[in-house]
Amino acid sequence: AAGGASETLTVDMSNTYLQWADRNLVLNGFDGENHKLLQADVLQWLKDPTDRDFDLIVIDPPTFSNSKRMEGTLDTQRDHVWIINQALMICAPGAEIWFSTNYRKFKLDDSGIKSENIQDITKQTIPPDFRNDKVHYCYRIFAR
Repeated sequence: AAGGASETLTVDMSNTYLQWADRNLVLNGFDGENHKLLQADVLQWLKDPTDRDFDLIVIDPPTFSNSKRMEGTLDTQRDHVWIINQALMICAPGAEIWFSTNYRKFKLDDSGIKSENIQDITKQTIPPDFRNDKVHYCYRIFAR
């Protein structure tokens, strides 16, 4: 929101994290109808890409999840290509996806991702004084 977005949508299965996001939005002056919070299984939510047109999507999944509220399990290494490709389907032309993971052994399968422009921006997202530069991986993926 602070980057100039007129609207934001946060999708998370955890009510705890949604409440945290809501508090952060309010603390930063971004409350109201333009900043929505949706409690949902994002894997199910991504299955229906109709009527969505996002300019920027930030994806930061857990390494693994087997919540009772999910139909299956989430494994970031196994599922990242599907997640990113589904997100690309709800992007406006020229939109960006920022994909981040804390999984230390993560390997991006860029050959399966439907984008011709994928940038590894990991180094730019870690402060120079951070003691461990292997804390996460981060990629900038452009929609067509």
